[in-house]
Amino acid sequence: MPTEVTKQRSLGSKRLEKDSWSDLLPKLSLLDAPQTDVLLIDAQNDVEAVAAWLQEYQDSPQTLKSYRREAERLLLWLASQNNQLRDMNRELLRQYEAFLEDPQPAEQWVGPSKPRYHAQWRPFRGGLSPASRRQSLIILQGLYSWLVEAGWVRHNPFVLMRDKARRLNNQTQTIERYLEGDLWAWFWQWLNAPAKLTSEREAYEQARRRFIVSFAYLLAPRISEMANARMDDFQEREGRWWWVVVGKGSKLARIPVPNDMLECLIEWRGALELQGLPSYHEPTPLIRALDKHRGISDNQLYRLLKSTFSEAADALEAQNGKLAYVSALRRATPHWLRHTAITHQAQSGVSLRYLSESARHSKLDTTSRYLHIEDNEWHQEQQRHRLKSAPKTPSKPL
Repeated sequence: MPTEVTKQRSLGSKRLEKDSWSDLLPKLSLLDAPQTDVLLIDAQNDVEAVAAWLQEYQDSPQTLKSYRREAERLLLWLASQNNQLRDMNRELLRQYEAFLEDPQPAEQWVGPSKPRYHAQWRPFRGGLSPASRRQSLIILQGLYSWLVEAGWVRHNPFVLMRDKARRLNNQTQTIERYLEGDLWAWFWQWLNAPAKLTSEREAYEQARRRFIVSFAYLLAPRISEMANARMDDFQEREGRWWWVVVGKGSKLARIPVPNDMLECLIEWRGALELQGLPSYHEPTPLIRALDKHRGISDNQLYRLLKSTFSEAADALEAQNGKLAYVSALRRATPHWLRHTAITHQAQSGVSLRYLSESARHSKLDTTSRYLHIEDNEWHQEQQRHRLKSAPKTPSKPL
């Protein structure tokens, strides 16, 4: 663990949640004066300023979690360099990018997954991939923009990046973190293959796993939405079933439920010893723990899906499956199922308008990243450009 992390464990800043990360961060100064004349937040140091920013995301648990992680990494790194948020400039930003790719010294920064207060906890599991580094910079760019507006720092160093538009624009050309059609077909078949179940618990866990994956694929929920879903979120109106969800940004949405989802829901309720489809007044957890009553957290759900992908990767590798597919399963996260769902809907011909509504995107540009049709057409057209077959006789000199 970075030596700076262990210096103080009693920072009296705003607490965001139980076992707040901020207790592990150094208190660089009791009264870090802001850099501007007008301060619009109640903060006395960098940690409190970042805590104020994170408060804006209290209603989005997964966003809060990822933003807190990136902010914490930055604060720890700055502390290790004897710097503060106000000191970040273009050169330090360049150094931080390199650090994200290869956190050194590794024994100080990198380690296996451990509880946040464990002595062996480290901020990194390893160096970040290009996509993860890019996402980290996007988050931190937003942090600095907010801090500038709040009056805590004078400038946002990210605006000095020459290739900022290319690297930090969150609108990439297409979504690539999804399971291709053939891989999804194999994965779903593997998940539904008859298995030798030796106990009632194993049968329940298998039924739960099938339902979670089917829910993720058919309705494209975010993982926090899955963990918070209730039975009576499924509602019938004039003979049609809808899933009602409060999503990102506390936005209420109503999503059409396909027939396959209704069948999966009935099957899952059977595993819970419940009959038929949910009633209108049934505010009980949709996805449940082993006691068949309590709900499960988004972290538990995340680990369950990650272990499912890992098992699937092992099975596909044992079958001498395509190495690229094995690799995809090992890298896959639960959010890949949302990407897979939206991508496959687009490929099946769902119109962009309805696809955007189902995905609950605020902009059509976000949804359009899932459209791979033009890529396919472009690839087919490119096949027209070929090397001519070699002549049977040597060509004449030019």
